[in-house]
Amino acid sequence: MKLEIKLVRSLIGRKPNQVKTAHALGLKKINQVVVKEENEAIKGMIQTISHLVSVKEV
Repeated sequence: MKLEIKLVRSLIGRKPNQVKTAHALGLKKINQVVVKEENEAIKGMIQTISHLVSVKEV
C-alpha cells in the first residue's frame, strides 16, 4: 500500500530532527506531495512530524 504525504505546515523554527525527517521524506516546500510505500520506517517518520503533514492512502 502507498501513502500520499503532503507537507501542510512550515518547517521554519522546527526542531532540527523534524526538519531532517521532512527532508528525508522528500518534503522541502509547503504543499509538496510525495508518494511512499508504507513500511515501519516511513510510519515512524510520519509519526515524528505528524503535526506538519497530512497523509492519505493511495
